[in-house]
Amino acid sequence: MERGAIDVGDLAGPFDLQATLESGQSYLWNRADGETYAELHAHGGDAWYETVVDPIPGVTDERVAVRVRQDGGVHDGTLRWEASTDAEPLLTHLLRLDDDLDAILDATPDLPLLERAHDAYEGMRLTRDPVFPCLISFICSAQMRVARIHGMQRRLRETYGDAVALGDGTYRAFPSPEQLAARTEEELRDLSLGYRAPYVQRTAEMVASGEADPFDAADLPYEEARESLTRFVGVGDKVADCVLLFSLGFLEAVPLDTWIRTTIEEYYPDCERGNYAETSRAIRERLGGEFAGYAQTYVFYHLRAGGE
Repeated sequence: MERGAIDVGDLAGPFDLQATLESGQSYLWNRADGETYAELHAHGGDAWYETVVDPIPGVTDERVAVRVRQDGGVHDGTLRWEASTDAEPLLTHLLRLDDDLDAILDATPDLPLLERAHDAYEGMRLTRDPVFPCLISFICSAQMRVARIHGMQRRLRETYGDAVALGDGTYRAFPSPEQLAARTEEELRDLSLGYRAPYVQRTAEMVASGEADPFDAADLPYEEARESLTRFVGVGDKVADCVLLFSLGFLEAVPLDTWIRTTIEEYYPDCERGNYAETSRAIRERLGGEFAGYAQTYVFYHLRAGGE
């Protein structure tokens, strides 16, 4: 097992591990104390977070078990990690430590709601999750609270994922497309996936068979990429936007979930255009265009945690 540390002060902008991992973007990390998503207003904590990541082209050629925690503040803290290999490149990728967060927020419009959200969750960054687990996570997200979405993904890992050792601990990888495609709808329903079970099974089957690859969307223009992802069973425009934003790096994507539609209704009603595509274009422009997805995520978390 290897250990290391990343100085938050060396990053371009602040960083808050807990806000990043418990803001509703990612469901692939577990808090070692078992309290993932237990807090509505989660930020600034120092708990260990754990995950297993399969090979990512250009980042790692091997499956990596990794644990990370943050000591200290969002400007001068330290990210301490333990992993089966050098985890710094992987954590940089997954947690977008290479983003210039100061520049991104400077490029965001001066809107009072955004300023309040930025102040409430200083240092929150977007995630860059592996695409297949991200796709399955958001297929499971329909009409679900974040804690229940996380519970579904945890049960999928614990039931069907490979065991990976790290030091004295054993962690579970997210099931591969082949592992999930081999499951029956009834087996997945037994894990409380409900009506999402056949969507998960069929989407996994599409990926496992080579019928479709969600990573293909990464090379397309944004709106074409969103349309490409809707090929998968259980994926509409909103889920597609989540995958584009939280996995494939389309930082302009603004998923129109319940919280963002409420934001439009209460704060920016002129952005409502009567259909997803046109409303999406309007709110993206209002939130700054290129980095509108960052603004969306801050607003989503701020309002979900009770902010105004």
